[in-house]
Amino acid sequence: MTQAKDILQTRFAWRRVESPTRFLADLVKYGFASAAALMLDYGLLILLNKYYGVPYLAAAAIGFSAGLALIYFLSVRYVFSGRRRLSSGPELLGFLVTGVIGLLLNEGLMSFFVETLLLSVPLAKAPTAGFVFMFNFLARRAMLFSPPAKMPERLT
Repeated sequence: MTQAKDILQTRFAWRRVESPTRFLADLVKYGFASAAALMLDYGLLILLNKYYGVPYLAAAAIGFSAGLALIYFLSVRYVFSGRRRLSSGPELLGFLVTGVIGLLLNEGLMSFFVETLLLSVPLAKAPTAGFVFMFNFLARRAMLFSPPAKMPERLT
């Protein structure tokens, strides 16, 4: 029984140590989760804009919001599981704040690519999604799901 306890303690102690491998693992898992959210986001954007005539910025906002709900579920459940820094309420609030900033970036970039660079709506979504993905991953990981910071050694 004590051997199993030692193994568990070692495993949980290891999880508290940040490493480049952990960062890359999180990035890959978040990438897969984001791909699922992007499929939902992009699908709704095209469906609403092309087939139902919803203006592209409104369709982009609806699609992004649906993707935001999916990525929250996947992030908490699979990507950053067991590494919460906050309780559920503040965590959801932090996720929504980063989501609103991401939505503003999404809308601004979509508008820029469509109105200024004259890209089609489906084509404009590609660079927009890439930029917003990196912002969301870095912001959420830093604010919500990073391991606790280690206290620096005191200088003598």
